[in-house]
Amino acid sequence: MAVSTPIDQDRVLRKALFLDRDGVINIEKNYVWRVEDFEFLPGIFELCALARELGFLLIVITNQAGIARGYYTEADFQRLNEWMLGEFRVRGIEIGYVYHCPYHPTAGIGEYRRESFDRKPNPGMILKARRDFGLDLSRSVLVGDKDSDIEAGRAAAVGYIIRLDPCGTRADTGGDPVHTVLPDLVEVRHWLQDGYAGHHS
Repeated sequence: MAVSTPIDQDRVLRKALFLDRDGVINIEKNYVWRVEDFEFLPGIFELCALARELGFLLIVITNQAGIARGYYTEADFQRLNEWMLGEFRVRGIEIGYVYHCPYHPTAGIGEYRRESFDRKPNPGMILKARRDFGLDLSRSVLVGDKDSDIEAGRAAAVGYIIRLDPCGTRADTGGDPVHTVLPDLVEVRHWLQDGYAGHHS
């Protein structure tokens, strides 16, 4: 499900930087839904600014099982989301779209207890973005911090998948050329500047 408004001028972009939210945009704390609990991860604004310079559309794809579990509401999520988008905007960075999945197959309450093709590790949110923005996923990049993020990227055939892991090494990928493990967002930015940009120059 999406909560922000697509940006028409960005529809011409053919590649996206897909970002998980909790653990990539903000520090992971169980079920963040209040502004006072939301802490941006160091380096996220610099990474996103560079990505925009390189022609990427910024897309957020986030599971929000806290809604399913009844910890907070869709309205709570939207309020936090609009605040987050505003923090990017004041720094001159536009997030193209935010997709979220509020369902959980076993822990959800009422209408939120169901399977969903949008819930990572399923690729639904990525495939919706491809359809909505006419993306070339083979030239796109996904940054996540969980197995479900990586699996969703693989299922959607995203060309470049980065796992954010402060304890990880490149060896963790088994030599997979699509999947890279990097310790922080500063290294992701360096990879985008040197590795991706160099390969596609």
